[in-house]
Amino acid sequence: MSSEIPEDLLYTPEHEWLRLEGDQGVVGITDYAQGELGDIVFVELPDVGDRVEHGKAFGTVEAVKTVEDLYAPVSGEVVDVNTALTEDAVQINEDPYGEGWMIKLRIQDATELEALLSAEAYAKLIEEE
Repeated sequence: MSSEIPEDLLYTPEHEWLRLEGDQGVVGITDYAQGELGDIVFVELPDVGDRVEHGKAFGTVEAVKTVEDLYAPVSGEVVDVNTALTEDAVQINEDPYGEGWMIKLRIQDATELEALLSAEAYAKLIEEE
């Protein structure tokens, strides 16, 4: 099964994506991750104003059979949360790179971006899983 991997995003080894928008980043989980999880029924996200730390859990995603932590691709302050997901988490399955986005961060340290994977590197990572 082939997963969609947009070229314009950065990725974590834990299957989160980051879209840069100026000094902010939009975060979600990848098409591969939602496919592995199956039907997502619930998501727990931080509040606006919360701080997240690179590589640390910032929330959870719950599917029918499992609960997985969500990991911050970079450190920063949460400036927006996709509250629609609390009512309708299935958007993560249906549109992981669009309506299924999770949080927006004000990026604290741009050097952390260097640790993230390109689309090509992420594609190699999931081929090996």
